[in-house]
Amino acid sequence: MIGRDRQYLPFVMAALAAALWGTIGIFIEQLSVSGFSTIDIVAFRVSVSAVLLYGYLRLRNSALLRISLNDLYLFFGTGVLSILFFNWSYFTAISETSLSVAVVLLYTGPAFVVVMSRIFFKEQITKNKQIALLATLVGIVLVSELFPDSGKISTYGLLVGIGAGFGYALYSICSKLALKKYRPLTIIFYTFSTATVFILPFTNIISIDTAEKLSDPLTLSTVFGLALFPTVIAYLLYTESLKKIEAGKASITAMTEPVAATLIGIFFFGEVLSIFQMIGIVLVLLSVLMIQKKRLR
Repeated sequence: MIGRDRQYLPFVMAALAAALWGTIGIFIEQLSVSGFSTIDIVAFRVSVSAVLLYGYLRLRNSALLRISLNDLYLFFGTGVLSILFFNWSYFTAISETSLSVAVVLLYTGPAFVVVMSRIFFKEQITKNKQIALLATLVGIVLVSELFPDSGKISTYGLLVGIGAGFGYALYSICSKLALKKYRPLTIIFYTFSTATVFILPFTNIISIDTAEKLSDPLTLSTVFGLALFPTVIAYLLYTESLKKIEAGKASITAMTEPVAATLIGIFFFGEVLSIFQMIGIVLVLLSVLMIQKKRLR
């Protein structure tokens, strides 16, 4: 029984990571009200996370801070090509299209993961994965209620939306490669450190104005909450899950994020679920269960 529980643990970790990612809207909303721009919020997310992780690793196990300079390209992949590119593309897609369209385009990511996992890790594209991926995409369309949107999507909006999905996928691929040599905490620390180095020159978070805003206890706690829950803990859970299961399966499991975001909208913002959204949630959850089966019977 214990062995069976451990078998499902990586899927639980990936799903919990997705649930934590789904809470990010709460933190973004509060920081936006406090007067911070999107790029400032992203900078807070990666830089504070890097500082928290550094302090933890120095106290717990400083050996995890050691890496080979020859491997910096892996963290450029996870930190810049994935984290920063994904955030920029996603927020741009939202402004160019709509939130519902951007979410659906973002979750083309697992399709990229499945294909790239076949190329880099020789993972099989099984019938289970194909059906689960299709069911999840349909579920996300229903949850996001994309179908009532009659507006046309611009070519630019479409490209940056798909780019967000590609950036999302790169984390699974690059971190899977890094896991061959490094522990999850090491990967996450250098991911956010690399992202911090590249984004800080384009932000305004190191200024007197920012210091004044952060003097508000609520704003300061929101910044730390953003760095801790949907960032450090979420990425640690997801990266840990990649040690035990295929990248394709982990990415499909993590597609429970839109469901988590929808439920948060209900409980925190008083939103009401439609019948289509409820069907979509069921489809996403069923797809997560489906990929845990070795064979489609």
